[in-house]
This record gives sequence, structure tokens and C-alpha cells, in this order.
Amino acid sequence: MILRLTEIRLYLDEAELLLKSKAARRLDITADDILSLTIIRKGLDSRKKDKINFVYTLNVEIDDCLAEKIDLNTPHVKVAEKEGPVKFPKLRSRKGPLIAGAGPAGLFAALRMTEYGLRPLIVERGKEIEERVKDVERFWKERKLDPESNVQFGEGGAGTFSDGKLTTRVDDSRISYILETFVRAGADPQIAYLAKPHIGTDKLRNIVVNIRKLLIERGCELRFGAKVTGIEASSNKIVSVSVNDGEEIETDCLVLAIGHSARDTYRLLLERGVEMTSKAFAVGLRAEHPQPLIDKIQFGKCAGHAGLGSAEYAITHNMKERGRSAYSFCMCPGGMVVNASSEPAGLVVNGMSHSGRDRGYANSALIVNVTPEDFGKHALAGMEFQRKWERIAFIHGGGNYNAPAQNLMAFCEPGKCYSLNKSTFLPALEHADLSLCLPHYVTESLREALPVFDRKMRGFLSSESTLIGIETRTSAPLRILRGRDMQSVSIAGLYPCGEGAGYAGGIMSSALDGIKVADMIARKGQ
Repeated sequence: MILRLTEIRLYLDEAELLLKSKAARRLDITADDILSLTIIRKGLDSRKKDKINFVYTLNVEIDDCLAEKIDLNTPHVKVAEKEGPVKFPKLRSRKGPLIAGAGPAGLFAALRMTEYGLRPLIVERGKEIEERVKDVERFWKERKLDPESNVQFGEGGAGTFSDGKLTTRVDDSRISYILETFVRAGADPQIAYLAKPHIGTDKLRNIVVNIRKLLIERGCELRFGAKVTGIEASSNKIVSVSVNDGEEIETDCLVLAIGHSARDTYRLLLERGVEMTSKAFAVGLRAEHPQPLIDKIQFGKCAGHAGLGSAEYAITHNMKERGRSAYSFCMCPGGMVVNASSEPAGLVVNGMSHSGRDRGYANSALIVNVTPEDFGKHALAGMEFQRKWERIAFIHGGGNYNAPAQNLMAFCEPGKCYSLNKSTFLPALEHADLSLCLPHYVTESLREALPVFDRKMRGFLSSESTLIGIETRTSAPLRILRGRDMQSVSIAGLYPCGEGAGYAGGIMSSALDGIKVADMIARKGQ
């Protein structure tokens, strides 16, 4: 018999070896009666700073002869549900599916297709990860931007230069498939049960390479430097795709996993008659604090304990009178603020962490929601809104890919002078009035929210903190409309997918959406 135990707690100085005895005590049996113990979930409870503890969910295996001894009315004890292996029917297809984009959605759509025996072709406008890393680092050091190989475009997608967060609020059995795939590709096995798992950009790069190798072993083809530049349809059914304004690839199945920054592809789709609509997203600034300050705020006297690592935070403030919310987004403990620009004369920032999260600074986007009521309901209005403010930020940063920045206290108290702090951002910061880099309603919303954030996290408002602008690529500015069969409502055989299509927001949800599309294609017998 396998039992599921929840709310098993270990305090900071207690070793995981104690889990077995604590589980036995909960079941009123001896530790020797437990045949095996598996950690299903591990989370941190830091609400009481003097009693910080880890909370576990466990699967405990005992001999069936002990079943009668177990009181299943005991709180937080139940029989574990058995999960059988997933079986994939093998399919035959005259034409292999074509996938545009090698981010999480595209890669996991391809992986899932191979489970069905399909052999997709992936075309990616950017470069493979080894060359992409060189291009990005050259940009950060020398300000030489490659519009096709940068933080947004290339193998692994935008998430490759991030914290590598694997958290999701989606409850779907296929989430375990994604986590298991990452582990097989080299991720720490703990990601399978941590409440807030992350990989880190340093390790994620190698994992992406291993996923590529796995796809090739399964018969997939990946082509880099291959941008979709045309889509042909007949009787509202896709028949071919043009790549790099020349080569034509026949296909009756195109998975469109282009990412949220493929602005030229958005325009191509609109001109081709693919129906899409503008949608809400969020814009703002990235706040950088000394990590020890955030640790002290979140962990109190326990800050610095070896078992805790770098502290995270999540804060929000709803402003009913303004009709807006301000909140933290993509918080990166012990990380770096990075230049995530993908267009000449545009400046956009993001956050990134290595697996150790051991850099001396914490950073997080502080953003405010914007809607079509702010920028217009035309399908590309949100995209042009992003572009407008990125160009303004570029100018205020000095016109050379430096980021406009301001001491957090100077932003909160206009007219007062505070110097800039040291920063992880490359190439450099340029002192600027950040209120000029954002719409006034975003600036005023942030200025209202920051004191509230400080009441929730005493010490958050600090002259040791820097605000860096601007953050605009929080999610896609539009949605490519699709039906229940996950096909475009305009062209049959076209499957809009992932974050770029407006159906996901992060590595996990994007990967999951790719899997859903692959499952639908298999179900239809493509």
C-alpha cells in the first residue's frame, strides 16, 4: 500500500533523514515498517520568521498486511492514487509536421510528436545555443545587437536567458512529463518536487542542447537561421511555408510557436488574413536590491542560513480607483538585470539568474497592467505601444543600449537627488528620469504602489535599490485566435501555440501548450 502524507514539517536545522521517523509517527507505525519514502512536494513556510520550516508531501509505501492498522481518518493521510504509464498510439504521416520556433512550446510539441512516431521539422530564426550565447554576450559587452540572435530569438527561446523558473498554477497531469523530460536532460531531480523549482540559465543552456540531441536521435530535423517569411493556403488550408524569402516547404500542419517578440511574423500573419486580437499585458521597471536586504526582509534573523538560499518575494497592489494593479513579476533572486533588446534603437530589460542564485543582487519587474483601452484595439496596437516606449527608453538611456535608471527613492520622491547604485546590468546604466520612459498612468500607479509594497515588506523602499527601465515583454501583446481543435480560426492546419500566440506565460505553460497542440494533432491523425 502507498499512502500520501501531507503537512510533514522540518525546521531549518532538521535533516531530511528525519522524514521517515516523522512519517512513521504520523501513521503510528515504526520507521522500519516503511518500505520506501518518496518526496512528492517540498515548499517553504516563512510566515513566522522565528519558525521557518519546510513543508513536505510524501508517498510512503508499507506492507499490505499493515493496512488495517492505518487510520485513514487521520488528518493529512490518504491512499495515494496510482498513476499508470502513458501510452502513445503510433501514427503514420505522409508529411511530417512543421514547427516554427525552438522555444519551450516548439521543443515540447516536437518531443511529444515523436512519442506518436511523428518526425517534425523545426525551423528557428535564431541560432543554436552555442552561437547564440556568444552573440548575446558580445551585445552586452560591445553593444553590437544581432536582430536574429539575441535574448529573444534563438534555440531555447527567451526563457534560456532567464531564471529558468518552472512554477505554474496550471493543474495538468502533463506537467510531470515536462519535469521528467528536464531531469532526463540533466536538470536536478529536485525540480520534480520543489514547490518553486528553477533551473538557472547556466544549466538551462546545456539542457536545451541535450533536448536537441534527443530530438535528433528520434528522427527530427532542426534548422537554425530559418525564419518563416510566407504562408500559403488553398481553400483556407495551409499548403506551404516560405523560409528566408526563398525556400518553400510543403506542409499541411504548421505549429506556430514563434515567441512573444516576433513582431515581423505577427505582421505577416495579419497581412495573410490570420485573425488575431490585441490583449492586455503589463509594463514597468525592474527593481534591483542588494540580496542580503531582501533576505533580511523575508527571513528575519534566519537570513543567511545555509538551508534557505536567496530569498524570493511576490507582492501586489490593486488600485480599484485607477482600475489597475501593480505587482512584481519574474523575480530573480541572486541574479542579474539583462539587456533583452531585439530591435535596433529599442531598449527592453529582463531578469536572469544562474542556478546557484548566488550573485549579490535580487531583481524583479515591478509592472502595471495595460489594456486595449490604453493603446487601441487594432491587433498590432499593443505591439506598437511596446515599440514606442522601448524607443523612448533607448533615447533616455543615451542611444547606445545603456539602460535608463534611477535610484528607487528618487523615483518615489520627484525633485530629490539620490545617486545611482552599483548594478549587474550590462553594458551600463544611464541616469534618467524614468517617469519620461513610461506612460504617466503607469508611473503614477507605481508611485502609489511602492509605499504599499514597503508596508508589506518593511525595508523594500531603500536608497540602496535601483530602478532600471523598461520592462515591456511581460507577455504577448496579442492573441492569435484558435478554436477548440487548437487550429487557427482562419487557416486549417495552422496551430498557434505558446506564449507568442497568447496562450501561455512562462516556460512551463508554454511547454504544456506545445504538448496540448501535439496531442490534438495526434488525435486528428495528422
